[in-house]
Amino acid sequence: MNQEKKYFHNLEEFLNSSLQSHQALFITLKQFSDENASGLGSGLSNCTNLSNLTLDLSQNKINVIGASGLGFALANCTNLQNLTLNLHGNQIGAIGTLGLCSALANSTNISNLTLELQNNIIGPIGASGLGSSLANYTNLTNLALDLQQKQFICFKQCYFQNKNEFKTIQLTFLIYFFYLFRFYF
Repeated sequence: MNQEKKYFHNLEEFLNSSLQSHQALFITLKQFSDENASGLGSGLSNCTNLSNLTLDLSQNKINVIGASGLGFALANCTNLQNLTLNLHGNQIGAIGTLGLCSALANSTNISNLTLELQNNIIGPIGASGLGSSLANYTNLTNLALDLQQKQFICFKQCYFQNKNEFKTIQLTFLIYFFYLFRFYF
């Protein structure tokens, strides 16, 4: 089935569109803050047929409240299979990452997930919550994470279990470190 991707660069234009008819969306919003997140969340919640979403909210002023609200809105998109979420350069922090991830953990139909969370200072607590929520994605086959952070983040090896069979997934981690580590032996 060929899905026509709809492009939106304005929140009001998106909210005034035929929300239930969207199957594939590309939304880029600038000058976006937590106040706008509730409107976007409400609109996304009404996109009941949405299966492909690219949401670029990079370089805005989204913090804990907006990130958590966005996660709960996306959790209502039960048909979502492909999600690209670019939140780089915001201020979501560890608590916002936990809120976003715990809500997204209910979106178990997602098979392709790209999360761009760089420059949000999610820290070890946010990274741990992210790893725990990803374990719930039973249909996940492709995962790309960009966690460019100014602190060291360590991921333990995770296994995704689906009906008692271990599943191989393609993981792409884009983790950059700003500090030079020296090891002495």
